[in-house]
Amino acid sequence: MKYSILASATLATVVIFVSGSAMANADLAKAKNCMACHSVANKVVGPAYKDVAKKYVGDKTAEDKLVAKVMKGGSGVWGAIPMPANPQVTEAEARVLVKWVLASK
Repeated sequence: MKYSILASATLATVVIFVSGSAMANADLAKAKNCMACHSVANKVVGPAYKDVAKKYVGDKTAEDKLVAKVMKGGSGVWGAIPMPANPQVTEAEARVLVKWVLASK
C-alpha cells in the first residue's frame, strides 16, 4: 500500500515537472522571438518544430548542429529563406530550445 502511494506520488510529480518544462520551453521560444517564424505544428516562415524533430530522428549530432544554427543562423536546409543569427539567445537557452524542438511530435 505504501509503495503504491509512493509510486503514484512520484509519477504525479514527474508528469507535473515534464508538462511544466514543456510549457516553460514554449514560453522561452516566445520570449526569444522564435515563434515569429516557427510554430510547433505548422510551417510559418521556417519549418514547423514537429517537422524539424521528424527530420532529425536518430541523428546523434542533431542537437549540436541545431544549437549552432539557432545561435549563428543558417540556410539551405529548409529552402531559400535563411534563418538569421539569434545573438539574444545564449548557448544554454539554445540547448533548452533545441531539446524541446527535437521532442516535438
